[in-house]
Amino acid sequence: MVAACIAKGEQVTGLSRSDDGFDITDPASVARHLDALDGPYDRVVVATGALVIEGAEPEKTIKAIDSKAMLDQFRLNAVGPALVLARAHGLLPRKGRGVLAVLSARVGSIGDNRMGGWISYRAAKAAVNQIVHTTAIELARTHQESICVALHPGTVATAFTADYLGRHPAVTPDEAAENLLHVMDGLTPAQTGGFYDWAGKEVAW
Repeated sequence: MVAACIAKGEQVTGLSRSDDGFDITDPASVARHLDALDGPYDRVVVATGALVIEGAEPEKTIKAIDSKAMLDQFRLNAVGPALVLARAHGLLPRKGRGVLAVLSARVGSIGDNRMGGWISYRAAKAAVNQIVHTTAIELARTHQESICVALHPGTVATAFTADYLGRHPAVTPDEAAENLLHVMDGLTPAQTGGFYDWAGKEVAW
């Protein structure tokens, strides 16, 4: 996504764990890195996530639940984005359009769940959807032209999905980035608080 934005001529500030020591699960790290930024930004994207943490594979049944593995999922996929969103008001313009997007996943949809399994990951993504929706309500009180949404990028051909590509059609990271930017560019304030896929279609909660 950074490369796609730069290709469009946009100035980009990228933060990552590997390059910048930005640990989204650590409140002190989030505060230190975000408070050092000079905004406002036209677009803020939280693009973190993990399906397998410390070797804990997605559960095939509720009987396989492990409390540590589940809490690890929540720390990275829900609490981490919430820590960023807690400071997002100061990163977006008070007047004019701004977009705040968090990458979620269709498997976080309760209404679309017909397969079962993957309980911890599903629950963490459902939680981040609620966090995004609630943040959008608060953001609209002070940033009336801003948009806060959860986005499903589709299945992207990366190491993240390598073991699961046979089940779903996948796109390259470059294609996924272009798709997401296209969706973000087309959103209106009336759509804030929603959950949308890579094609801009609303995903059921």
